[in-house]
Amino acid sequence: MNNLNSILIEGNLVRDPLYRSTPKGTPVCTFSLASNRYYRQDSELEKEVSFFDVETWAKLADNCYNLGHKGRGVRVVGRLKQQRWNGSDGKPRSRITIVAEHVEFRPEFKKEEARPGTGDALAEEVSELAGSQIRLPEEVPMDYNPRLEEMYEENPTPFPDEVVNF
Repeated sequence: MNNLNSILIEGNLVRDPLYRSTPKGTPVCTFSLASNRYYRQDSELEKEVSFFDVETWAKLADNCYNLGHKGRGVRVVGRLKQQRWNGSDGKPRSRITIVAEHVEFRPEFKKEEARPGTGDALAEEVSELAGSQIRLPEEVPMDYNPRLEEMYEENPTPFPDEVVNF
């Protein structure tokens, strides 16, 4: 019987990902992420930061190397792996890393100069008042699917006039 070994963690990349290959050519990408935890102690808000090492393999490693950079938000789903060895002083050492099975990057939006008459000017004003950057996308990018376009050309009215119950 296998024991449960699963982890879900969110945070920000501490530095740019490192990319290497095994002797057989399998890509490996490693990165560190910082995860913040906030809690209240004696009516003061405290912040606890934890750092975790993550490794990804194969196609996921390629994607993480291409999309990840320092500061980018990330969600990792994976498992814990413990590495054990004896140090140069003969004492046993160990290290726990996360082997990612699924990685999601938070979206990034490019900030443009504020234009009068748009929501960008308001966003900058609110951002200055809040003391942080609030970035509003001008447009939400949509995935283009040529097959849907072909289907629409074949049948310009995608929904029938009558309702069919199954």
